[in-house]
Amino acid sequence: MCANFRPISREQAQLLKLPDLPEFDFKPDIYPLNDCPLVLAGPQGLEWRSVKFGMIPKWARTFKIGRMTYNARTETIDEKPSFKNAWYHNQFALIPVQIIYEPKYVDGKAQRWGIYRKDGLPFTVAALYENTTLEGEQVRSMSMLTINADQHPLMKNFHKPGAEKRSIIVIPEQLREDWLYGNFEDAAQFFIHMNPAEFTASFMPRKT
Repeated sequence: MCANFRPISREQAQLLKLPDLPEFDFKPDIYPLNDCPLVLAGPQGLEWRSVKFGMIPKWARTFKIGRMTYNARTETIDEKPSFKNAWYHNQFALIPVQIIYEPKYVDGKAQRWGIYRKDGLPFTVAALYENTTLEGEQVRSMSMLTINADQHPLMKNFHKPGAEKRSIIVIPEQLREDWLYGNFEDAAQFFIHMNPAEFTASFMPRKT
């Protein structure tokens, strides 16, 4: 499960052949309930939105739930109350990132490792988004989709020993619009593993 990532920089948007990033602020490291950039399908083409990392469903009364809904399991996404409204309304999105971070256990202790493309380019991660009103304000939020990674040569190395391994879903450039303009009935075809030949990982402790 991914609870921390480094979002795309303004300069990198063109590398992904995406529209220029609008002028909203976001942190260089994103954790649950932080604001971050997201790509949606709009009537005039792809659009940027500032959203919170962690789904805030329409029935939520506080932001706290976003600390538990930052990842959505594809196996149960259609039945979980936090996600099924966005799922059945085809509210698909992309999170452009540079690095995702996962814990790797070394000698029984968790270390922060970064997972990134070998060529250094940013990439896009499959997500669901939601719009709601909370405390009198419009709130946009999102959750990363995840799949089982017990057998993945790279992603199986993260999280606690003995625990299920999970992975994000990377949507490649040629499939981005298909995902964004797609529907829940066809979504499973996108639930594929990142290419281990394109990705690597290294130890990246938090800066103090």
